[in-house]
Amino acid sequence: MAEERISVFDIFKIGVGPSSSHTLGPWKAALKFLEMLRGAGPLEEVALVEVHLFGSLAKTGIGHGTDVAVQLGLCGEMPETFAVETLQSRIQTIATQKKLLLGNAVELPFDPITAIRFHFLESLPFHPNGMTFRAQWKDGRQEMRTFYSIGGGFIVQEGEEPGLAKPPVKLPFPIDSAGELERYCEENGMSISQVVFENEKSWRTEEEIKGGLLRIWEVMKECIYRGCHISGILPGGLNVVRRAEQMNKKLLATGHYRDYDSWIKTIRATSFDFSGVLNWVSCFALAVNEENAAFGRVVTAPTNGAAGVIPAVLQYYTAFCGGDKPEKIVQFLLTAGELGSIFKKGATISAAMGGCQAEIGVSSAMAAGALTECQGGSVSQVLMAAEIAMEHHLGMTCDPVGGLVQVPCIERNTMGAIKAITASQLALNGMPEHAKVSLDAVIKTMWLTALDMNSKYKETSDGGLALHISVGLPEC
Repeated sequence: MAEERISVFDIFKIGVGPSSSHTLGPWKAALKFLEMLRGAGPLEEVALVEVHLFGSLAKTGIGHGTDVAVQLGLCGEMPETFAVETLQSRIQTIATQKKLLLGNAVELPFDPITAIRFHFLESLPFHPNGMTFRAQWKDGRQEMRTFYSIGGGFIVQEGEEPGLAKPPVKLPFPIDSAGELERYCEENGMSISQVVFENEKSWRTEEEIKGGLLRIWEVMKECIYRGCHISGILPGGLNVVRRAEQMNKKLLATGHYRDYDSWIKTIRATSFDFSGVLNWVSCFALAVNEENAAFGRVVTAPTNGAAGVIPAVLQYYTAFCGGDKPEKIVQFLLTAGELGSIFKKGATISAAMGGCQAEIGVSSAMAAGALTECQGGSVSQVLMAAEIAMEHHLGMTCDPVGGLVQVPCIERNTMGAIKAITASQLALNGMPEHAKVSLDAVIKTMWLTALDMNSKYKETSDGGLALHISVGLPEC
């Protein structure tokens, strides 16, 4: 959207797994509805609240934790700070007591079985991820609001244009396409990350930008470390076994480490051949998305389903390429964030709109471009790397088995990370002036492909692997 202004911190958001569009988005919508209720009267006067889920949110909502998200949002919990280790007990308490603490203040009758309604055969017109919240006051008044979760944790209220909920901001370099970004860089003799940093200063101070991005990296690192040190079965009924912990043990031939710093120090000090480095990239990506599938704390990058690609590539860069410096982390995330923003404006980062090309494909392109800049690539080479990565994800469908963000989602993050590194290497050794396809052309192609894609391959579990893998899950 031409008028939408997106910060890097809109692309990278700290939250809870397993899905940015089906978990984080509905959670934020519930918080928004709660805010509206507070503005309309005392919460003590609310008699009941119910939630209606439509389209993709209904069809894969249970597997993606949509029902969990809306309950915690109505309780007033914030996804950035919620104690994820208490999640299951909180939800079980609501189900058992049939009561919800609205806004963490007012006890309200609430039976999730009847208060959260899944409209499997009905979609709302604006977007496949639609939801309606309804509240009734004790005096008979009603409040109803419809929201759409449009990917990456972004939400839009019905009748509201995306981006208009935020105060308008005038950027020194307003960017809507890769071509515009390249032109700004050439005219001002700046790198992509430098241009983006100037834009970010329209929202935050330099210290806030750098500190915020380093905080994002801290959460990513913590997620990688946790995922590499936890074994067991992922929740949801597919009985998917965690693999990152076993890979970690095998690669280091030793036990668990007490903290991230001692663990990564050992990895850096160990000599790994090409196969070993490749295994580590896969291990990093698996770790993040196994945590994501287990309702752990992750960073949308640009979505939860693709949350492992950028951390894996950035961890590869810091562990094996000498990139473990604060300024390089900031440079990487600024570049990656802007590339994700361009994809969101020119196409979509929602699998419910565009299939998995909109998640893994976009994250791979973001990582490829960021890695290229950090390794000394020119602006043209950065855009070339992003284009190569997306070109080889075009048409990828989203068909989660059992409606869970597990099969094939977790493994796809490893593939997206490896493709990002390969795309970067090709671009760094290539000649962009001879490239046949521009980044803007591949973004346009991705969007047209999304429009042509059958809806059963857009996060509905109505086609593909979701139909051809026997999972033994109970029927809804």
